[in-house]
Amino acid sequence: MKRAKIKNAKRWVIKIGSALLTDDGAGLDHASIDAWVSQIAELLAQDKEIILVSSGAIAEGMSRLGWASRPDNIHDLQAAAAVGQMGLIQAYESSFLRFNRPTAQILLDHDDVASRERYLNARGVLQRLIEMGVVPIVNENDTVVTDEIRFGDNDTLAALVANLIDAELLVILTDKDGLFSANPDVDASARLISEAQTADSSLDKLVGESNSGLGRGGMITKLQAARLAASSGCSTLIAGGRNTNILLDLAQGQAKGTLLAANQKPMAARKQWLAGQLQVRGDLILDAGAVDVLIKHGRSLLPVGISSATGDFQRGDLVSCKDINGVEIARGLVNYSYADTIRIQGCSTGSIKDILGYKVDAELIHRDNLVLSR
Repeated sequence: MKRAKIKNAKRWVIKIGSALLTDDGAGLDHASIDAWVSQIAELLAQDKEIILVSSGAIAEGMSRLGWASRPDNIHDLQAAAAVGQMGLIQAYESSFLRFNRPTAQILLDHDDVASRERYLNARGVLQRLIEMGVVPIVNENDTVVTDEIRFGDNDTLAALVANLIDAELLVILTDKDGLFSANPDVDASARLISEAQTADSSLDKLVGESNSGLGRGGMITKLQAARLAASSGCSTLIAGGRNTNILLDLAQGQAKGTLLAANQKPMAARKQWLAGQLQVRGDLILDAGAVDVLIKHGRSLLPVGISSATGDFQRGDLVSCKDINGVEIARGLVNYSYADTIRIQGCSTGSIKDILGYKVDAELIHRDNLVLSR
């Protein structure tokens, strides 16, 4: 997608981060919320379809509870989310009602995307809300989620939502003006990167960890989110949320922020779901031949191509397929448990029954249940 084509993008996912929403921790910034909502209302009037992914529940809860720093205790975080979510949604609802726009709160957790049935249910309700003219406001369900099963940040959640509802554009509003050639906080010569391809490996060295004590993201998570969104053909714009009328300017194709264009053919819906899975239960180390078969020929992974395996996975679990250097090549749903995999690794398909006493599938991972990482 080029800048000029952004005007034609109908379905947007807009993500707003905690530092913006809470004025760097000073409580909800109602004036900024009203400004973003006014712009979204204008986009809706232009026949755009908008899904809003909003951070800020924990940060707002911290402010309401008088906490100066983000707690480490999981129950304190959950309590802060429960308190803050009330104010966050109330602020959005009140602001959208100025334009007679109804809103809906959607709280998701990892299980909602890990389960294919729940994934499709979430997709269905989001689609229906859009058809009804309702603005879905999505957040991670921080009141029940734990570190082991969380999305990690709302950049990832926004990308998954973009895949879920086949969005054409993901807009990530942040406290920076976009992706820079160096850290603009310490390097005055840093230049804004206006456009790039999501798969451009040179971008990896430009991103770093977040300096914010409020959110969990940083530019590295935004780049990862852009690559995840690209699996469904969705391009990503990273832009400064404090810039006046930033959403309307982007909608006009103005050269603001960083456009990370999706440069790959959209995956099939099932493979998009697989790409969004976060809980990997084990690793399979592939020999050079198996790596070649997966990348160049798009075939299934057979036991003969496995050099070793680690983890505690069962049939149907998600595993990571890596080359001998530990670089992830693909992910997929495995047909055999770890115990059985180590018995048949390196062996031909024809010998599976002789070794195990049974044969469920000829493939260790069928190509329909496998998605390349790059």
